[in-house]
This record gives sequence, C-alpha cells and structure tokens, in this order.
Amino acid sequence: MSTVASPFGLKPAFHPSGIIRQSHSVIASGFANDIFQYSPVRVAADGTIEDAAVGEAFIGAFMGVEFTRTDGRRAVANFWEGGTVATEIVVYYTEDQLIVYEIQADAPLLQTAIGEQFDTTALAGNATTGLSSVALNIASTAANAQLRAIGVNPAADNIIGDAFTIVQVQISDHQYVATRAAI
Repeated sequence: MSTVASPFGLKPAFHPSGIIRQSHSVIASGFANDIFQYSPVRVAADGTIEDAAVGEAFIGAFMGVEFTRTDGRRAVANFWEGGTVATEIVVYYTEDQLIVYEIQADAPLLQTAIGEQFDTTALAGNATTGLSSVALNIASTAANAQLRAIGVNPAADNIIGDAFTIVQVQISDHQYVATRAAI
C-alpha cells in the first residue's frame, strides 16, 4: 500500500503513441531557483524554461540539464542548482499534453475524484538526489486546476484510497493548449 509519503514529482509514465519524447530549450544563466527532476516547468516571458508555481499553467516536467561551467568543463545534471552561472545551457523537459504522468498524492484519492482536477504542492526537492518532491494536492480540487486525475498506478501495492495514492494524471492547464474544465 502507498502508506508512506515520499513524493517524486511528475514522472512521465506513458504516452498513447508509446513514445515519450523530450524537448530541449535553455535556462537563463544565473536563474535563481532550483529546478529538480520531474518538477513542473513553464515557458517564461523571455522564452527560457523556469519552474512553475502552484496554480500556474505549465508545459511539462523537467528532465535534466547540461551546461558549460565558468571553468570550461561540461556538466550534466538531473537538476538545476539555483544561481548557477554557465554557458551553452541545454535543458530537457516534456511538453506533450497527452503524456500521462504519475505523481504521489498528499492524501487519499477516492474513486469519485477520477476526472477531477488538482494543483501541485509547493515546489521542493532533494539537492542530494536531484529529485523533485512535488505532490498532488488533494485539497486543491478546482474546475481549472493544473492536473487531471485519470487513474491510479496499477501496481499491486497502490489502490484507490491508500494514504498517499500514486495517481496517473495529465496536464489540464497546459501553456500550449486551451484550458479544459474538469468532468
């Protein structure tokens, strides 16, 4: 059973086509916020990628980054350490609105909540592992929230109503797609 809270962000699970493709763009050198793997990201006004706050429309999940350090060495990481000054920055992320993600809920998800929309919890992560600790905020249900619950992870130890259900979701407040209301 999913009885332990150990959120891991928006982990891509599958795409109807069978292929999850990553896109790439840039992060502004010196961008101040940490962005952890599987955190929600958005396109900023200047066209760069940045972390998406709770309730904000976003495009997908952060997958990793590579860049050239100020000493000329190339680095590859699964998270962006806030304040990093670098050149030749390439950030990888998902952006297809059809991707189904898995995310751990911060409370039990009931069968009646399938089709409803929820926001994420506040952005956070683990600087040692580089992984996000964003979760699905069950108390945030709203008609036009960030994510739509479409099912649960089919693992034998994860069922509807578990204390911290692992939920399958799609982005319902996608930056590139008109907002879709909940069922």
